[in-house]
Amino acid sequence: MPSRIYFDNAATTPIDPEVVKTMLPYLTEHFGNPSSIYSYGRETRIAIEKSRKSVAKILQAHPSEIFFTSGGTESSNTAIFASVRELQCKRIITSAIEHHATLHTCNHLAQLGEAELVLVNILPNGHVDLNDLEVKLKESDKKTLVTLMHANNEIGNITDIQKVGILCQKYQALFHTDTVQTVGHFPINLSALHIDFITGSGHKFHGPKGIGILYINGRNKIHPLIHGGGQERNMRAGTENVYGIIGFAKALEITSENQEKEKEHIHRLKEYLKHRISTEITGVVFNGDPDGESLYTLLNVGFPHTDKSEMLLFNLDIRNICASGGSACSSGANQGSHVINALNKEPQSTIRFSFSKYNTIEEIDNLVVHLKELL
Repeated sequence: MPSRIYFDNAATTPIDPEVVKTMLPYLTEHFGNPSSIYSYGRETRIAIEKSRKSVAKILQAHPSEIFFTSGGTESSNTAIFASVRELQCKRIITSAIEHHATLHTCNHLAQLGEAELVLVNILPNGHVDLNDLEVKLKESDKKTLVTLMHANNEIGNITDIQKVGILCQKYQALFHTDTVQTVGHFPINLSALHIDFITGSGHKFHGPKGIGILYINGRNKIHPLIHGGGQERNMRAGTENVYGIIGFAKALEITSENQEKEKEHIHRLKEYLKHRISTEITGVVFNGDPDGESLYTLLNVGFPHTDKSEMLLFNLDIRNICASGGSACSSGANQGSHVINALNKEPQSTIRFSFSKYNTIEEIDNLVVHLKELL
């Protein structure tokens, strides 16, 4: 079978071989339960705490503020439920283009009558309207949770979380931000930001699946979402995913050390594909703000809606080219992307191409050849 070309790194990334090498001992000889007091348990407990300190140092947080979870979805659910049920937020401000881990959780709480749900306006280019955010923060005295993602997983737009944090501080609101697409790709200095909760997921930056983090600012005291044990300092029950934690920390260390070099390479790939498509395929649009505040890892392309373009994703797959028609969590659904729908775009066949350090210019040349043949 011909080798596959993989352009869906916003969904998941291939694990770095160095990360696998670091994890392997904890899949074999270092198998102890970290809650056990004998040597097998102590050595895995030490490895977990070493990983926690490493993650905290990179994000410029205190180790006591970093909790390991199963991934971004669990982390976001924990933060949002705790904000409403324990920290007395009776109102949630979010946007229509959030990841479903946030939107569905907020909708659920609103349907239960536990919090009022307010949607902030989205500008035509897909950015959150921060002026409207301030208006909505100002118009109610209810304690409010603002939950806005740092970077959108479908169109790539980046929200200025420093400005959002300042607004939240001004109006005494809590601030949760989904940083799943930015942890490991951008420097994040939590000591310089007014943020209550962030989330991260290891498989978005060449780490293992099934492991994530939740940052809880030390000023917030909450109870666990999952009960049944005293793990993670009584914040998350269940035996720790030791090798996942080790892999998360190692992947974050690698990507942080090489961030500028990798960013330059990946951004060049994005710009090259954008240039090739815009000059060689007629009628395309680029969703979001690809030339402005946007992920360097992602390009969302709208092709003119025709019978041929409707089958484009399927036909690329037949030719061993992997891309996404939206977010990976709903890529098998028939309905259009909720993000593209929220932007009120003309009918289009949307494909998200997302890149990693392992992609090449030659792969993009190959992709464009197939796109032109198929269209």
